[in-house]
Amino acid sequence: MRILRTASEVREALRVPEGRVGLVPTMGAFHEGHIALMRTAREACDTVVVSLFVNPSQFSAADDLARYPRDEAADARTADGAGVDLLFAPSVEELYPSGFDTWVEPGALATTLEGASRLGHFRAVATVCTKLFSIVRPDVAFFGRKDAQQVAVVKRLVADLNVPIEIVAVPTIRDSDGLALSSRNVFLSTAERTTARALPRALQAGLAAHRSGEDAVLAARAVLDAERGLTVEYVALADFDGPMLCAAVRIGATRLIDNVCLER
Repeated sequence: MRILRTASEVREALRVPEGRVGLVPTMGAFHEGHIALMRTAREACDTVVVSLFVNPSQFSAADDLARYPRDEAADARTADGAGVDLLFAPSVEELYPSGFDTWVEPGALATTLEGASRLGHFRAVATVCTKLFSIVRPDVAFFGRKDAQQVAVVKRLVADLNVPIEIVAVPTIRDSDGLALSSRNVFLSTAERTTARALPRALQAGLAAHRSGEDAVLAARAVLDAERGLTVEYVALADFDGPMLCAAVRIGATRLIDNVCLER
């Protein structure tokens, strides 16, 4: 596996691509969820590119950005083990050079739920994905379904801007206790981890209620409201790549999101 730092290096490496090129955009701190994306890309593509870039514009608070887990050496070993061909790990200055002043503004999909809770977040996602698509020029890009709204925003972006890329959503990978894998899970203490398990339980309760013809939001909210040490930001139905029940909670200083598809 080659580690590349600049857009020009990536373009040169892919100047004459061999077959189908797949891109897995990430912010590092790799776990089994990321590995599932890489393996899916490896099975579907001839060349696999993984981007590793902690995008500062996606963070609303400087302290959240500062504490985001980073271990490039470990991530490189993981990517190499998953069969990745190119690891694109640019600096902030490479993607946001001095004078950078062009942003991609997504529409209505970006204004609810995560968009309402994290103002400017999807503008940052749309912009950095557009830059990565322009640099790598992949045939297909792979995203985790845990970030369902992000997947919907990116799919709308490529459709509206006529970007010739297929977007593939890979199913959420969960730990043995049901918690969706996330780079932020490392911030949870043992007690907070126990509290966090209420999130997948709530979504399953909502799913069961939906299948029984009852209110999925009320059922999920009842489980979350009963859990001490947990603050609910939202529980809502949304059409993100199909009807979904989505939720966001805070446990201490850690914010977690999750969702469940309401159709089989």
